[in-house]
Amino acid sequence: MTTAPAATHPDRAAPLDRALVGAFLANIPDKFFFKDRASRFIAVSRSLIENFGARDADEVIGRTDFDFFTREHAQPAFEDERGIVRTGEPILDKVEKETWPDGRVTWSLTSKLPLRDASGVIVGTFGLSRDITESREMELALEKTNDELIGASRLAGMAEVATGVLHNVGNVLNSLNVSARVIAEGLRHSRTESLGQIAALLAAHSDHLGAFLATDPRGARVADLLETLSRHAIEERDRLAAEITNLQQHVDHIKEIVFLQQDYASLGGLVEPLEAAPLIEDSLRMNAGALTRHEIEVRREFQPVPRILGERGKILQILVNLIRNAKHACDDSAQPGKRITLRVAAGEGTVRLTVADNGVGIPAANLARIFAHGFTTRTGGHGFGLHSAANAAREMKGLLSVESAGPGQGASFTLELPVAA
Repeated sequence: MTTAPAATHPDRAAPLDRALVGAFLANIPDKFFFKDRASRFIAVSRSLIENFGARDADEVIGRTDFDFFTREHAQPAFEDERGIVRTGEPILDKVEKETWPDGRVTWSLTSKLPLRDASGVIVGTFGLSRDITESREMELALEKTNDELIGASRLAGMAEVATGVLHNVGNVLNSLNVSARVIAEGLRHSRTESLGQIAALLAAHSDHLGAFLATDPRGARVADLLETLSRHAIEERDRLAAEITNLQQHVDHIKEIVFLQQDYASLGGLVEPLEAAPLIEDSLRMNAGALTRHEIEVRREFQPVPRILGERGKILQILVNLIRNAKHACDDSAQPGKRITLRVAAGEGTVRLTVADNGVGIPAANLARIFAHGFTTRTGGHGFGLHSAANAAREMKGLLSVESAGPGQGASFTLELPVAA
């Protein structure tokens, strides 16, 4: 990055100003643009040039959105910019559907502001556009998945199974909602406004920009501010990309649950030999966000065992429920050192997958009813999860059992499944 402008000779201020703006447009990861009053591009970032599939800025400058998008997107964008030029009111964080001539559809979170000259007259617009296609498509996929779930429930005609599936979807939706909130918070706390302030500051001193950058303390900070904003944008992009990956895992799990219900409706799914430990690890990933937030230690005690015979979706459903219930038990105990222990061990012609916790424990009177339909000890619970899990275990010729020494002594749930031949 260039050194502070205050240390630069006045004769070099103008080239330095061009270098600063050029460096900013060349390196900002989001799509940044300046337009004149007719909505023609007058300056664009390298990321926007690449997004348009152009070779260089000359293929973009002087053109409008109508040259790159279909009218479905270009016309509303043009009307927005006419409104900004007319009223001076900015448009911040608008979700835009972008339609392309080749049939592609993308989504962006866009902010646009008025571009003023030194006298304050609006001479155009400028703005920043961030691609949110992945998160928007996940949101639409979730809506579609929810519709499929409702349709599959009606086709199945099995109220007991449907309630179990809906319970599992509700659990995953909680984690998905957390990821969505993290993404939304990241977008809300974006530093887009700071870019507007810098542009306004430069526009206000455009008639003596070189001297402003070279001698004014505020101008001397422009380069550092641009560098900070660029670094923040890259870090924010990487953080939100990781959260989107986590959100996609939750969407995939919902799809698995939907497929699971379809298996129920057809009286069975694919029974195959499976490795026990990877199934537990997949279940942990589904619960990873909640376990981290609640500071719960996870211990693994995996012994070498043969492969088990079962349906992957059903086993995953059972383990996800058991781990989530163990998390709740640890939270409800309000004791330090919250811990969940996962075990894999060989039985007599079976493999035992155990989820144990050091949480609130289970009274002896409740052990016999723990798998009954509708039975629950948690406020707001429905009593569907464990009942559905026990049924799924029996359908795979397995067994789901529970042990607890009593209140405050934790609990241990064991899924026992037959060994694959």
